[in-house]
Amino acid sequence: MRLDKLETFVVGNAPPRHGGRYFIFVRLTTACGITGVGEIYNATFGPDVCCAMARDMFTRHFEGADPQQIELLFRKAYGAGFTHRPDVSVMGTFSGLEMACWDILGKAADKPVYDLLGGRVHDRLRSYSYIYPQSGDVYPDPNTPNSYNDASIAAQIASDMCDQGFTALKFDPAGPYTIFDGHQPRLEDISLSVAFCREIRAAVGERADLLFGTHGQFTVSGAKRMARALEPFDPLWFEEPLPPESPADMAQVAAFTSIPVAAGERLCTKYEFARLLETGAASILQMNLGRVGGLLEAKKIAGMAETRQAQIAPHLYCGPIVAAANIQIATCSPNFLILESIGTFDGPYMQAVKGGIDWEDGYVIPSRKPGLGLELDDEAIARMPYTEADLHLNMDQSHVTP
Repeated sequence: MRLDKLETFVVGNAPPRHGGRYFIFVRLTTACGITGVGEIYNATFGPDVCCAMARDMFTRHFEGADPQQIELLFRKAYGAGFTHRPDVSVMGTFSGLEMACWDILGKAADKPVYDLLGGRVHDRLRSYSYIYPQSGDVYPDPNTPNSYNDASIAAQIASDMCDQGFTALKFDPAGPYTIFDGHQPRLEDISLSVAFCREIRAAVGERADLLFGTHGQFTVSGAKRMARALEPFDPLWFEEPLPPESPADMAQVAAFTSIPVAAGERLCTKYEFARLLETGAASILQMNLGRVGGLLEAKKIAGMAETRQAQIAPHLYCGPIVAAANIQIATCSPNFLILESIGTFDGPYMQAVKGGIDWEDGYVIPSRKPGLGLELDDEAIARMPYTEADLHLNMDQSHVTP
């Protein structure tokens, strides 16, 4: 087999826009006509720039190559231009192309990708989702009471989600995340966070774990203050309490609190995750398959985590192709803990793809279809252009004053 063609697609994510404002999909075709799909999770530049990066990388390293040579393709992309270091844009671009290669290999072998990476370990995968607003956009007016800023509303939705079958729920009431982080939490941020934990715990009892999310907002001392306030509610994790630059600093928080620290959505390659493990910064690793370096790199990270009694919880704030790749790596990893889902994987979120993700009573059932198990729907994609200027996620531009 030889790789012959690349197609790129920027897909506007229709309201309620769960998973982000847009998705970046790729499709590779071999000279013998086998296609494979992938997804790039690169939020640093606009999606059209990311597609140009993919075309450049394909022309330099993938065109004419054997899709089985994943290791060689990784080294070519990783070392290109004398870089040879973790780079989120390079690895985001590579991840999309790499997972498309695995999709091709699975189809050629008539097996799901997880069977090519060690085989099925789990017959079902425990999942969690954010406590999203019940109606309207995922980015609601912050001045209107909603599940992001009102603990009683979040608690009611949490109870409803437990009735659906969810056994773990994520929420992030810890205040703004800004270009100036880390910062000290304001007293109102701590109070609101405590109120969320208290009211959600009262609403769901022991039916569900509480997953306390942040986005790297805090300093070491600020994260310790927040963790101390949350410990009585026994969250399953305290997510990315510090910005990702210094694992040694995050390790101080992990050593301080009884709440497990989860981190990794902004990291790429085994090298950055090795630093998390070496310093003891996190015991739950949240690699995102559209950014980390692809499926093989994620499998290596999962293996490293096993040696340190750490678990994996693949991160998902992007589209359904990354979701499918996350499912593959979770299925074949003994130290899998829990999978992020976008609700129950239905509605507008799945409009751009053919095939579905099977979600039952809080669990994802891994597909037995060859490859990743999803295909792009070209006709639907043509009806879903992205015409806005915003990046996938926007950070607050202002300082936070305690």
